[in-house]
Amino acid sequence: MVFVKFTLQCWLLMFVLAASVPAGTAPGFSTAGEGKILRAGASVVDITPPTFPVSSNGGMSDRSVGKAHDPLNARSLVLDNESVRIAIVVVDSCMIPRDIIDAARKKASRSTGIPAGNMLVSATHSHTAVTVAGVFQSEPEAAYREFLKERIALSVVEAASRLEAARVGWAVGNNARQVFNRRWFMRPGFKYLDPFDAGTDRVRMNPPAGSSQLLAPAGPIDPEVPVLSIQSPDGRPLALLANYSLHYVGGVAPGGLSADYFGEFAKQIAQRVGAGEVEPPFVGIMSNGTSADINNVNFFEPGVRRQPFEQIRRVAADVADSAHHAYRRIEYHDWVHLASSQAEIELGVRLPDRDDLDRARKILADAGPGPYRERRAIYARETVLLAEYPARVPVRLQAIRIGDLGIVSTPCETFVETGLAIKKESPLRPTFVIELANGYNGYLPTARQHELGGYETWRARSSYLAVEAEAKVRGSLLRLLHAVAGN
Repeated sequence: MVFVKFTLQCWLLMFVLAASVPAGTAPGFSTAGEGKILRAGASVVDITPPTFPVSSNGGMSDRSVGKAHDPLNARSLVLDNESVRIAIVVVDSCMIPRDIIDAARKKASRSTGIPAGNMLVSATHSHTAVTVAGVFQSEPEAAYREFLKERIALSVVEAASRLEAARVGWAVGNNARQVFNRRWFMRPGFKYLDPFDAGTDRVRMNPPAGSSQLLAPAGPIDPEVPVLSIQSPDGRPLALLANYSLHYVGGVAPGGLSADYFGEFAKQIAQRVGAGEVEPPFVGIMSNGTSADINNVNFFEPGVRRQPFEQIRRVAADVADSAHHAYRRIEYHDWVHLASSQAEIELGVRLPDRDDLDRARKILADAGPGPYRERRAIYARETVLLAEYPARVPVRLQAIRIGDLGIVSTPCETFVETGLAIKKESPLRPTFVIELANGYNGYLPTARQHELGGYETWRARSSYLAVEAEAKVRGSLLRLLHAVAGN
């Protein structure tokens, strides 16, 4: 009789415990925050310009475009663990100056209560977006800049308005098929050309694919595809944030705007996770990693001609497959620690000296009024414009913790070596870097890459930070990671 009573008590205890597990709980579900609630919301806001034509940057010559091949969007994710709220926004833009982001963060903060310092806003680096930062011969679209501030803020507000109970998890995929270092050592006898006639370069950016003059890449790649997945407690997909260190793909038909593979990935990943008809709509997001010296050209072999947008679809599908493989391995948590920390540091500027300016002005006088097609004249113009910069500039850096996952951001086109070093030394596992976030400060070559020269180091509004800047940025980001890891 005692045995029967004991068995009945055990059975009742097992029933109560089973009833306390959230609906939809699977083997990969943990309840680390017992008694606490994690909420999440996500949104997509269209930022396609309402009127055309507009300027589109991404090259050394300005382009006037009159249509959009596919929509440009601002995609936002908000997480709230009852103590801390954070927002991550990824915008289909080539680069976004800090004043636009600051204005958008401030407006969104007033409406949502999320501290502006807890918002990370980044550009995808599509080279077929609207010009909002002056670089080379493209100047900002003033009306679109104001429009973009409002739309970025709206994306955060909408995501915050959709907060619901959620669970989160992460995993890391791998895809080495779509990333190639674009800086190459060439065989002896190759003549390196630079726009300053210095003759000191030792690498070539984007050399002819399959050329017999190619020797070896000048740096590594980062094939990781980190994935952060957000679901409702019963397993309904809410959002997915991925990261990949790929500059962009390109291959869009002339005269049109496009979100490049970043936008196509969002559609492809929704299909793979079975989120085509969910309500509210699933939000897929691809952020740019450390891709300053990485692109989608396999220089080891001769190039293959594709139809417009074909390569974008191929790359997006392949990377979405890799992200989905990681997604299927995710273990979910119904509550996680959240933390965000930011710092502002000052970095030196490689200003032109008097001789540089005299040379640049003579080149421009000889060339006449622009726009310019010759590279020497284009960089001469950049030299004159850069001379107006201050000797030092403020740079905003940020680190975010989501459980054991670390995310850091830089406002620069960051070399893959920097991203790999941060991942190796981070106290959080995994960690990834989102570049071109919270402002725009041009390329960030390592000291070694500065020594090698090449396009990414050529002094211009696209590359002006001091040689020692990368070491300072990397050190500051690691300190921020340690700070949020301790929270």
